[in-house]
Amino acid sequence: MLYRSRAVLAALWGGLLLCIAFVAAPSAFAVLERSQAGLLVGRLFALEAYISLAAGLLLMMMERRLGRDGGGPVFSVAMLLPAGALFCTVAGYFGLQPLMAAARAGQGGWSFMTLHALSFGFYGAKTLLVLVLAWRASKESGQSQS
Repeated sequence: MLYRSRAVLAALWGGLLLCIAFVAAPSAFAVLERSQAGLLVGRLFALEAYISLAAGLLLMMMERRLGRDGGGPVFSVAMLLPAGALFCTVAGYFGLQPLMAAARAGQGGWSFMTLHALSFGFYGAKTLLVLVLAWRASKESGQSQS
């Protein structure tokens, strides 16, 4: 049951990340004026960041439980994937967002575009980590059923 729950949670998290990146954000900029689209997408990324914190922590707890029950190591690749995604969330959203707001106001040493590119990189890395986690979890979930 825990294997299946882990696979479903990881898949839902990955789907959310892909949906925001490839559907919601581009659609907002396609139909709204730039400032309004930026506000909407900013709100979406704020919600996604908190959802990512919750999903990442839940998946790390699941991995720890599965590792402990299976007699395996506490820190495995399966544990590093959600931990890496959590790092990308904290650094990419909570770390860079205040700097981006300052850059928009003309303060700080880095330009908004530089910070945006860094944030984009963290989001992309997080998405890849979560998709690999979902793939591995679904594979393991299928093996545990046999």
